[in-house]
Amino acid sequence: MKRSPSSARGSPAEPPLPEPPRTPRLRQRLHAPLLLACAALFAALPARADQQRDPELEAVVARAIAQAKCFTDHYDSAVWYTLMEPRLRPLVKEKSERLDILQQVYCETHRTGEARLPPGLVMALIAVESRFDRWAVSSAGAVGLMQVMPFWPERLGMRRYELVHVASNIHMGCAILRFYLGHEHNDVRKALALYNGSPGKRNYPDLVITQWTRWAGADDLGFTPAQLKAH
Repeated sequence: MKRSPSSARGSPAEPPLPEPPRTPRLRQRLHAPLLLACAALFAALPARADQQRDPELEAVVARAIAQAKCFTDHYDSAVWYTLMEPRLRPLVKEKSERLDILQQVYCETHRTGEARLPPGLVMALIAVESRFDRWAVSSAGAVGLMQVMPFWPERLGMRRYELVHVASNIHMGCAILRFYLGHEHNDVRKALALYNGSPGKRNYPDLVITQWTRWAGADDLGFTPAQLKAH
């Protein structure tokens, strides 16, 4: 994932995602620096080192971590889980991890007091960034499901290894995506290009928007690629 304000992308047909190499399921007993060093050999889409450097982002991400708990309507969230769980099953083998990802995505996209995010868009972004591999590390060092840059834990008084935790990574990634959507007045292509650190380029936004058609559900109504500024 990449970050810094400005740019573009989108597409209708669904070309297969490039199959990135998967990192092995390392166990928690491994020391965190060793974990990240090993994972760095395996990347999803390479992230640029200058991403996520916008000075306004620090307060946004810090607030997301401070307000980690969020609450949603149990009926609505259950409907969404039922729809998404079979789609996620081929990509995430462990049921508990699948449910954790779905819970965190739904919760963060419906966070009270914050602008709504389309949950299907977040799922599409994760699919492109890491293929739902929470151990993924890019060539620029971005880590986890939403490829968050490793300087964030240090700035927020966290441990770097927390970036491979589902909840922490999705809290930060959604805060960054929400910030860029606001910055670009809900122009999805430009916001995605900023998230990826590739302003002005279409390749990354096209990949995510194409995946969005696979992950979109009822909660994306009003936020679909055709309805948001995605031209």
